[in-house]
Parts: sequence; structure tokens; C-alpha cells
Amino acid sequence: MSIEYSDTHLKQVLTRTKRIAVVGVSMNPVRPSYYVARYLSLKGFNVYPVNPGHAGKMLFGQTVRAALGDIEGGVDMVDIFRRSEAVPPIVEQALEVFPELQTVWMQIGVENAEATRLAEGRGVTVIQNRCPKIEYQRLFGELRMGGFNTGIISSKL
Repeated sequence: MSIEYSDTHLKQVLTRTKRIAVVGVSMNPVRPSYYVARYLSLKGFNVYPVNPGHAGKMLFGQTVRAALGDIEGGVDMVDIFRRSEAVPPIVEQALEVFPELQTVWMQIGVENAEATRLAEGRGVTVIQNRCPKIEYQRLFGELRMGGFNTGIISSKL
């Protein structure tokens, strides 16, 4: 199932977001959760890595938290890198500890109707089966013709 979101809606979500909790972040640089979190931090978002298996370690200048409740000051978005069936308790905790939460974002391949109903019922925007890194690059002009920003200039003057 593919859910459609307008570019205007996605851009609005990414523009209003400043603080992001990334749940299920990996310490392994080749894992998508690592490079998405790194990219977002390099774009000026305050990224709070969450993974109980790596709690206490440092990543992108932040201490990895064991749980969402370990983040002080709240977040605007919770970006979830977990299996679809693991999402409802994450969303429940996010809604409990972040009363000002604006967005629940589920990564590519992650969708959960129960969690979506719960979050939307509290007025929280839900994005499913999308990646904020890809959407940011696409919407803010960073993707090249092939869909990748390699950083390599391919033409000579």
C-alpha cells in the first residue's frame, strides 16, 4: 500500500521540524538509520539518537538514549526505524512523553494503521513509508538527474 502525500505537505512538515528523535538508530555507518540521522544532523536538525542497545555512546555529538523519555526538552518529530509491528508502543510512548509532538514519521517499508490512528487522534501528523532524507533532498533541490547527490562534478569546462 502506498500512501500519497503532497509535496507541499511534506515540505511544511520538514520546514517546521527542528528536533528529531531517531528511534532504532544504528552505530554502523552503512545502515540507513545511521546515514539518515547523520544527514539530518548535518542539515541543522537537532537529532537525538534512540537505541537501548547503544545507550550512553556518542553519535553526531549526542548521547544515544535508551528510550524516548530520556530526551529532555521534547522533540518535534519521531522518526522510526523499526519493524511495522513494533511501532504502536513507540508511538504510545512518544505521545506520552512529548505533549507538543508534531510528527510521527515511519521510514520506508514501515506502516502501522493502529499507530497512525492513535497519533492522528491526538492531532499529530503521520507520514508512513517515506524517508525524511530522501524527501528533504528531493524537495529542497539536492537530488541530481540520477536521483543521487554524489558530490562529484561530472562535467568539465
